[in-house]
Amino acid sequence: MATTVKLVVTGMKCGGCEKTVTEKLTALEGVLSVQADHVENRVEVEYDATVIEEDDLIECIEAAGFTVED
Repeated sequence: MATTVKLVVTGMKCGGCEKTVTEKLTALEGVLSVQADHVENRVEVEYDATVIEEDDLIECIEAAGFTVED
């Protein structure tokens, strides 16, 4: 089941940060697509909820050095 989540992510300062977040998330099994935007502090992730959970996505982003806001 494909699910889309929009996360507010702070700490992304440039296109390189967007690339880092995108690469880390797309490496996870179950992630279908990622769109990161450092200007809007937004990351949109489409994922298979039967394979991975939203908490796993957040953990991945934070492990990369960024902060996911509530």
